[in-house]
Amino acid sequence: MLDVRRLRLLSDLARLGTIAAVAQAHTYTPSAVSQQLSALEREAGTPLLERTGRRVALTPAGRVLVEHSETVFTALERTTAALAAVATGLSGPLRIGAFPTAVRTLLPSTLVALGRQHPGLELMVTELDPVAVPAALGERQLDVGLLHDYDVVPVKPDPALDAVSLLEETVFLALPDTSPTAEHTNPLSDVRDAAWIMASPGTLCHTVTLHVCRTAGFTPRVRHHADDFVTVLALVAAGQGVSLVPQLAAARPPVGVRLIPLTTRRRTRVAYRRGAAAHPAVAAFVAAIRDSASVFTDQHAPGS
Repeated sequence: MLDVRRLRLLSDLARLGTIAAVAQAHTYTPSAVSQQLSALEREAGTPLLERTGRRVALTPAGRVLVEHSETVFTALERTTAALAAVATGLSGPLRIGAFPTAVRTLLPSTLVALGRQHPGLELMVTELDPVAVPAALGERQLDVGLLHDYDVVPVKPDPALDAVSLLEETVFLALPDTSPTAEHTNPLSDVRDAAWIMASPGTLCHTVTLHVCRTAGFTPRVRHHADDFVTVLALVAAGQGVSLVPQLAAARPPVGVRLIPLTTRRRTRVAYRRGAAAHPAVAAFVAAIRDSASVFTDQHAPGS
């Protein structure tokens, strides 16, 4: 019989690449991880790893076992969900990961609603970049997390996760209100020579801004780098440049900022481990945050 905990270590090794990374994710020592993987090899009756000096790689048998491990993990999540469904009332921790703009706009009302409906839930929020959410879910540091991508730069889904659509936002061109009108079919044409405020290189927001600008026929001239949209909008209001800002971040722009809607859209999803959709706590969170997103959309619809 294969030990599920050891199987998870092997799966994480395939995902993370090194025993040291697996050890860090599980707060084990590398030696302890190696011992557990050796025990898994004995259980499997076949070598799962090829060791060359300090490096390890999966054998064909190891790759087959990792491939089938997702089925095992999904079945365990479904079993956990089924047990939770027959319990009386929701209780225990619900660990939530969300990016900063969602924490400020959607989560407060979501947490209030969940606390009122299910007082036994211990709601725990971690502000987290969406890029880090899949690993945090896989390592069981989170139960649910918010992911996003953009229609112009879609992100490939993680095969270990399920997700449901939550929100599709307009992306705005944010510029100082003293700037030209930008009333063209492509408003970016008026800011091709402007200074830009962009996210850090390597982030999804940085990639999206480069893509949008290059599609409009120019490469942005970067003056400032900032990853928090509150900071971005403050810099725009101070006349320091222009930027792209999604609707959640643009709900209450500071004085001195003008927002021009673009055709680009940011898409947010609620993600959880595959098989966990029927877990009552996960389902309750999805329902509550969808209600919050619906209210936000209604309040910020054109003409509202």
